[in-house]
Amino acid sequence: MQNYEPIFNITPEILNSVYEIAANLERIDIIRERTLTPQLRKENRIKTIHSSLWIEANSLTLQQVTDIVNGKRVAGLAKDILEVKNAIIAYDELLGCNPYNEKDLLRQHKLLMNGLVDDAGKYRNAGVGVFAGKTPVHIAPPQSQVPVLVFQLLEWVKNAKLPQVVKSCIFHYEFEFIHPFMDGNGRMGRMWQTLLLYQENPIFAWLPVETIVAYNQQEYYKAIRRSTHNNDSGIFAAFMLSAIKQATADFKEKHHRGEIQIATQNVTDNVVDNVTDPREKMIVDLIKTNYKISMQQIALKCGVTKMTISRDIAKLKEKGVLARVGKEKSGYWSIKQ
Repeated sequence: MQNYEPIFNITPEILNSVYEIAANLERIDIIRERTLTPQLRKENRIKTIHSSLWIEANSLTLQQVTDIVNGKRVAGLAKDILEVKNAIIAYDELLGCNPYNEKDLLRQHKLLMNGLVDDAGKYRNAGVGVFAGKTPVHIAPPQSQVPVLVFQLLEWVKNAKLPQVVKSCIFHYEFEFIHPFMDGNGRMGRMWQTLLLYQENPIFAWLPVETIVAYNQQEYYKAIRRSTHNNDSGIFAAFMLSAIKQATADFKEKHHRGEIQIATQNVTDNVVDNVTDPREKMIVDLIKTNYKISMQQIALKCGVTKMTISRDIAKLKEKGVLARVGKEKSGYWSIKQ
C-alpha cells in the first residue's frame, strides 16, 4: 500500500486565516503572563468538554459539567455523566501525549470511551458508514486497512512541510474519513487536533476552539461532507481555520482590549439580586462575561432551545435588566443598573 497522502488545495482563504491566526497568537503571547492563569485554563477546559460532548448529543449543561469537574453530584442520564467524567480524565492526560504516537492515541480513546463501548482503545473490527436517512454519505475504508492508515496519517502529520495549524485541520478531516473506531471518532478527532495545536503553541491549551465548532455545528458537518464529496480536505481545513481564527481573535479581544469589563463595569449586585430564576441568572452571568454573545450561544450553554432563551430574554427586558444595543448580528447586550 502506498503512503497515505491527503488531497487538499491551499486556497487564499486558508492562507489568510493562517496569517491572521499567527498575528492573533503573537498579540496573545505579549499579554500571556497576566492572562493565562490556571483558573482560566480550567474554565476553558470545561467549555471544551461541554462543547465537544454537546456536538455528540450529550444533554448536560455547562453548569452541570462544571459541577462534575468540581466533584459535585448532578442529576442526569448515567451515560451523559460518564461521558463527562471520561472526558475530564482524557483531557487531564492529553497534554502529556505524543501526538504522533499510535499507542497514545489508542490509550486516549480508551480513557474517553471507557464503560461506553466494549472495544474502547481498539480499532473497529467491522465496516462502517455515515448515512443521511438511507442514503450513504460516506463509506469508511475497510477495517483491515485502519491500523496502517492511522499509522501513515500520523507519520504524514509529523513530517509534512506545512504550517502546524493547517496540518492539524487536515489531520482532523482525514481521521474522520478513516473513521478508525466504532464510536467516539468525532470527539477523538477534535481532541487530537487540540493536541497538535498545543505542540505548535501552548496557548492553545487555553483556547476552547471546540466551543466555536459547537456554535457552528451544522457548518462543521457540512464542511466534512463537502470535503468528502469533492475529495479535498482543504475545504474542511478552511472551516476549521476560521474557527481557530475566531477563537484566537475572541481571546485577544477579551484580554487585551478589556471591552467586556467596559461593557459591564456599571453592573451592580442589586441587578443580579433582583433576578431569581436560575436560568435567567445564568443568562445575565453569561452576558456579563461576553456582551456580544448570541442567543444561540446562550441556548447552547444553558442546554435549552433558542426559542426558550428568547422568551427568557424577553422577560429580562420587561424587568428592565437587559437591553439590546444595535442589530441582532452586529449589536451587543447591555445590563442596566
